Amino acid sequence: MANNEESRGLKSLVDWFANRRKSGATNLERQEREIADGLWHKCPKCGVLSYTKDLKANQMVCVECGHHNRVDSDERIRQLIDINTWQPIDEHLRPTDPLQFRDRKPYSDRLREMEDKLGLVDAVKTGLGQINGLPIALGVMDFRFMGGSMGSVVGEKLTRLIEQATQRRYPVVIVCTSGGARMQEGMLSLMQMAKISAALERHRQAKLLYIPILANPTTGGVTASFAMLGDIIIAEPKATIGFAGRRVIEQTLREKLPEDFQTAEDLLKHGFVDDIVSRTQLKNTLTQLIALHQPLPTTHPMVMWETMSLTSTVAE
Repeated sequence: MANNEESRGLKSLVDWFANRRKSGATNLERQEREIADGLWHKCPKCGVLSYTKDLKANQMVCVECGHHNRVDSDERIRQLIDINTWQPIDEHLRPTDPLQFRDRKPYSDRLREMEDKLGLVDAVKTGLGQINGLPIALGVMDFRFMGGSMGSVVGEKLTRLIEQATQRRYPVVIVCTSGGARMQEGMLSLMQMAKISAALERHRQAKLLYIPILANPTTGGVTASFAMLGDIIIAEPKATIGFAGRRVIEQTLREKLPEDFQTAEDLLKHGFVDDIVSRTQLKNTLTQLIALHQPLPTTHPMVMWETMSLTSTVAE
């Protein structure tokens, strides 16, 4: 009789622990759901929970460790461009499937899924606007759309943006974040590297400013072309920047690479980028650089000399 009571007591104790464990799991699931709902954000670097509204006010930079969370193209435009000055261009351009490419699913289906999910037609947004009152031509890549890969539409939109900037004598800023050329478009995607680079050369010959912003990650054909052709190249802290992937290089060299390999800090040390700027300081930094590199006046030198002489005479 006593043994039965002891066994019942032991069983009830086991049930009690099982219920506690189940309750704890339920609470954990509830907590994860609340975090996933967007009210709180857990930093992937230091693990600190931040109120999402405060994190956005700090431009998605962790106040605890300075980790730069990835942002989409719309958020990036809001961070850089003055209110009510953004004028998008070439929004009608849409990708096609010229090679009828298919892997696990047709390329056309992937494009349709991305558009339905994100509301984007491709991996870049381009437009004209102002940054603290200064005119600018801005292109922003979006990593959410097929890893920010560069297809025909990305190349065409960036080329047209640069050509408009050259015609209007605007500086160009391109925020780069990409996995490289889009394999589903084959050689057509690789051609965009040369096309954008040619447009940038014409922009340079017009003595106009081009600044690429290298965000995390910037790799592949984008790094091999327009991302590294800037007059002043700026990177975000801890951004991954490179051409081939780390694993591919290690397998080729059969050597272990340093931990900071292909980081913005390593590239700055070796002279591949000019500066590393926190996202919270980026708009002011760009404003200063653009103001310092404003095009010279087109007034004839003799007219400028006569104006200076007249000013000097009046002063005397």
